[in-house]
Amino acid sequence: MLVVKKQVTVFEFGYLGNGDDDSDKIIASVKIKPIPKRAYDYLKKLCLCDESESRFLRFKQIDNCEVLQVQNYAGVLFTPDGTQIEVLPKVAKKITSDDAKEASRASLLMMLKALKQFRHLQTHNANLAKNKIPLLEVFISQFLAAVNALIKRGLRSDYVRQQDNVAFLKGKLLVGKQVQHNFINKHKFYVEYEEYQQNRPVNRLLHTAIKKVSGYSRSANNQKLIQELLFAFADIPVSNNIKNDFASIKLNRGMNHYEAPLAWTRLILEGFSPLTLQGKSNAFSLLFPMEAVFESYVASILNKHPLEGLSLKTQASSQYLVMHKQKGKDKKLFQLRPDLLLRCINGKDKGKNACVLDTKWKLINQTDEDNKYGLSQADFYQMFAYGHKYLKGKGELFLIYPSHDEFQKPIEQSFDFVDGINDKKPLSLWIVPFDTSADIPDDKRFIWPQNCALQQVKDLEEFAKCS
Repeated sequence: MLVVKKQVTVFEFGYLGNGDDDSDKIIASVKIKPIPKRAYDYLKKLCLCDESESRFLRFKQIDNCEVLQVQNYAGVLFTPDGTQIEVLPKVAKKITSDDAKEASRASLLMMLKALKQFRHLQTHNANLAKNKIPLLEVFISQFLAAVNALIKRGLRSDYVRQQDNVAFLKGKLLVGKQVQHNFINKHKFYVEYEEYQQNRPVNRLLHTAIKKVSGYSRSANNQKLIQELLFAFADIPVSNNIKNDFASIKLNRGMNHYEAPLAWTRLILEGFSPLTLQGKSNAFSLLFPMEAVFESYVASILNKHPLEGLSLKTQASSQYLVMHKQKGKDKKLFQLRPDLLLRCINGKDKGKNACVLDTKWKLINQTDEDNKYGLSQADFYQMFAYGHKYLKGKGELFLIYPSHDEFQKPIEQSFDFVDGINDKKPLSLWIVPFDTSADIPDDKRFIWPQNCALQQVKDLEEFAKCS
């Protein structure tokens, strides 16, 4: 069982250095976070030898030092020597203070709630901000709290089928095994029977998950609660086959209180996130691709606070970039999948695509006009294709970026894909900030440009005029 010995916090695209090699250079560089040599060597090997792991770590040279750069993933990363690396989303340019770390951590926790696996995550907890709890301890504490609430309501028992060689006849006599085991000991009976007990699959899985997190938590409060829960599960064995136990779970009527602890248990035992570090040492990670987290959260806000007269479609996939004839038949190639598509739901334009929105987890600079604000030409090509295929070449597109110190308001003027000087209805692209702060109302997160249709629309008729 892995025991966490050292904890390091770094931001997205931050650098991890070998603390035991060229330590003077490492310490002198404010950009590099030193980690133990064994941890560094383990991550370096994964980065260089395993293509799947190189997605979130990249080998680089900086300040004359060999380093590993964390990519656009956030969460917690473990190594077999007991080093825990907390990776926080980079939501501001200036992120050195503890307050910035806490704001970034709170922002990530808030956005994670939009993911199905983390729908039970509770972020409105004063202790999170007061004690500045690391991400891992947040997950563990909420799992333990869910199990503790379950125990207070009582663990459910069930009839469990068992086979045993007993001194008296009960249940069903297994004749074949009776002859095999008791040909001489005729005073015993090999039987199959059902016994009402707490040793059922869901309880075994809960016990297994509690034991697993006991090695990862460094919090005294969490460890105290872990010991109390282990005592409550003392008569229930751990799972010998996690996959089969999950498959055999049946939550009967009146077992709704098992839902939250079971959801956490599944995350703990099967992997907290789509990306896991396994390797030979079974070290694992809780890393989340921030593009997917950001996209999911933006979609959840639009679903929660819909724009009047419009419905949201996520991951639309009805359009393709080109047609190509193969073996005498036309074939569609290169499917176009915008993150978000708004459709009209009323009037004569019902079902018509209104506008396309795409999310980008990237920091842009609103004042840096000389460098095109840090916008990507490839993203513009992508939006151009979306506009022509989904909007018939006319209408509005939106690129949504996280807001930060240097991007607080929409870029005032649109980017127009015009075919000619006299084109009066161009395909227009707007650059929009989205506030990921944890302490603002959800309906205030979008800041739409003043001249765009989504800002001006009050009903479907006005939207039709604008578009």
